Amino acid sequence: MPPASTAEILPTHTPALFAAAVARAAELLRAGEVVALPTETVYGLAANALDERAVARIYAVKGRPAHNPIIVHVASLELARRCARAWPGRAEVLARAFWPGPLTLVLPRAAGIPDLVTAGGDTVGIRWPSHPFIQAVIQACGFPLAAPSANPANQLSPTSAAHVAKWLGEKIPLIVDGGHANVGIESTVVDLAVSPPRLLRPGMISALAINAALAGTGAELSKAGAGTGANAGANAGGTLRSPGQLEQHYSPRARLVVWSWVDEAELARRVRELCVPPARVTVVAHSQVPLGGGYGRVSVIPHDAEAFARALYGELHECDEAGAELIVVEAPPTTPEWQGIADRLRRAAAPRR
Repeated sequence: MPPASTAEILPTHTPALFAAAVARAAELLRAGEVVALPTETVYGLAANALDERAVARIYAVKGRPAHNPIIVHVASLELARRCARAWPGRAEVLARAFWPGPLTLVLPRAAGIPDLVTAGGDTVGIRWPSHPFIQAVIQACGFPLAAPSANPANQLSPTSAAHVAKWLGEKIPLIVDGGHANVGIESTVVDLAVSPPRLLRPGMISALAINAALAGTGAELSKAGAGTGANAGANAGGTLRSPGQLEQHYSPRARLVVWSWVDEAELARRVRELCVPPARVTVVAHSQVPLGGGYGRVSVIPHDAEAFARALYGELHECDEAGAELIVVEAPPTTPEWQGIADRLRRAAAPRR
């Protein structure tokens, strides 16, 4: 198990505590430190995006591979435009439709964005999060924040301060507790530096919603699938244009499989084929819920995409805490609003290399 947290953990549930936590986080960020902050998607490990040494601390704390770029977080359209070398009309349309919110726009990077943020590529992902705390910190600092998820590389993203403390509590000075993340999975990523634009990572803002916003602009999304193919989401030199492109990602410690089953007998048969004792199996279901089988744990997540996304990572953290050897997740529907969830489950279930 990870060691006990020694990080300062600051609550935000009253105006005075909120203000004190903003001041402390801004103080550390100005000093080049990394801190864990809440966003509406997942908790982020934040540093000054314009300070290459501070960004290098993010990579060191996470054990993040250097070829995986980091999204830059802003708190105004003005700051977003300063992070990009070009700001096309379609960026303005999407920003006004979905910001603040869980949408990242990939654009040509401005000269002031360090190479380390973009993994040496010529583009940068920019997002204006809707969580009031990280907005207040960015406004207090006056600079954008590089902020990938606050967890070790490739492991489960954190949706609570407790998740961050479990993994990074001895490695960072501050964790701000802003409550449970109310989106629950990482942002949708759209590449606007190519024509037509391309969906690099699905999320809870669907491709249908994005195309509805872009209707009439002549800039609708490419029909190519999100994040598919060996070179999906990569620059000409092979550098990734966005996080969330790695085949194996967002993974619990336990093996995870995504199955559909018609009844409990089929589920039991498939579990037996993997030679895992039922007591070491957790089943996460939303419609075909097993009532027997002797499983170590059976969890039910609502059959609603937004509620499922909000609960998913927390449920997988619980499975690991319970010592599950195998996590069986009932396959989500194939409708557009579930695409981001299906993507995270597919990457979490990918074989470890």
